Amino acid sequence: MGFIFGHVIFILTLIIFGSYLTLGIFSAIALRKYLRKNSYVNYNSLVLSPLSPKVSIIAPAFNESKTIIDNVRTLLSLYYNNFEVILVNDGSTDDTFEKVEEAFELEKVNYYFDYRLPCEKIKGVYRSANPSFNRLTVIDKNNGGKADSLNAGINICKSSLFVSIDADSIIEADSILKLVKPFLEEKEKKVIGTGGVIRIVNSCDTELGHIRQINVPRQILPRLQVLDYTRAFLLGRMAWSQLDGLMLISGAMGIFDRETVINAGGYSTKTVGEDMELVLRMRRYMSENDRKYEVTYIPDPLCWTEVPSDLKSLRKQRTRWTRGLVESLKTHRKLFFNPNFAKLGMLGYPYWMFFEWLAPLVAFAGFIYTIILILTSGINWPFYLLLFIFVYSFAVMLTTWAILFEEITFHKYRRKRDVFRLVATAFIEPFFYPVHTWFAVRGNFEALRGKKGWGKAERSGFEKKKKIIRQPSVRHSANMAKAASPASTI
Repeated sequence: MGFIFGHVIFILTLIIFGSYLTLGIFSAIALRKYLRKNSYVNYNSLVLSPLSPKVSIIAPAFNESKTIIDNVRTLLSLYYNNFEVILVNDGSTDDTFEKVEEAFELEKVNYYFDYRLPCEKIKGVYRSANPSFNRLTVIDKNNGGKADSLNAGINICKSSLFVSIDADSIIEADSILKLVKPFLEEKEKKVIGTGGVIRIVNSCDTELGHIRQINVPRQILPRLQVLDYTRAFLLGRMAWSQLDGLMLISGAMGIFDRETVINAGGYSTKTVGEDMELVLRMRRYMSENDRKYEVTYIPDPLCWTEVPSDLKSLRKQRTRWTRGLVESLKTHRKLFFNPNFAKLGMLGYPYWMFFEWLAPLVAFAGFIYTIILILTSGINWPFYLLLFIFVYSFAVMLTTWAILFEEITFHKYRRKRDVFRLVATAFIEPFFYPVHTWFAVRGNFEALRGKKGWGKAERSGFEKKKKIIRQPSVRHSANMAKAASPASTI
């Protein structure tokens, strides 16, 4: 029995790793194509052009008192000609709204809007009495969750495009320029959404909402997540964009066609995976209405976010992600091997079902069965040792490949010692995989029990990381923003 089980596990491992290798190859092709295409792009022309579409940046905020002021200032100083910032206070129970009200001199205004998407009651719309902050609109509403807040922001905004971001994130000054570009290119297909790379801000030196020096996280858990994020974005989503099977645009930052989102029904408040669920529903809407469309991905590092630095917070995050995945797959099970949805139905959805949802469950069953074999002296040690060496070597190779992608393209970690620390961490990471597997299993149990809600997210805030650096900023584009934006005095 143990012999058969071992060979089954070996075959499944080959299939999983084969799929990862295939995605890596497609990612390399897509990344090379993107860099060639955009190496000579004059982004200044987009900024100066009067034809640049207006973009609304919607930032839901719930109890973000520690970081809210710096992050709003960052959003107001973005390097783009035609944008507005819509901050949605989702019934915060701390002093988030009061801080924003005081810092930006807010006044309640009469603002006509229509509830095109359902959301909790909007108590008031506020604008600044200071002309320096004329791009800022603040919505104060009853608590309804992130998805509900995004729907409220969509109801308020008047732009054809909107950017969904987390209020606790820091985005690059030129991120809007890069996100908008796919929508401006002449294509046969309508671009309905674009996502970008999310990076980890833990241990980075920040000042007034800007990153002054990029550092590899000092703590081991955030550093492990750097590797996880690098693989997921540079090897995963880059490849799925190339294969036209992209199912997820991170909730931390993505840009969408507003009318398509409204026609598809907006963000769902019935799931904690509202980012994936929205993309799936938009794609279904376009396919079912026989409209040619495209969901794209930008590999440039665009957004920096704080990740959990302790196991308890990480567990909450990862179990929530698993619940969101299960809810999205269940809601859109019609896509499963459905040729009517092209590559999304035949490739994208099956991959997420088998490799992102079921694979951790199979792995967990394998861990349990291996323990049983050890206790009953039924394990084939030479075979399992070879299997371990194969799995471990491949995992380290794949992660090192992702680090190499990062270094030869965007090179955000400029100190060699930081790169060496990441490579060294790649040799440690496989031993942490059982923990991630258990979090995924626990997330499935929570989904089975019908658990709802996000739970309370504990954040340390950026204030503790602030450090004035005398050397020039790594975000050179931030200087351009000060010259281009009326909010540069912030």
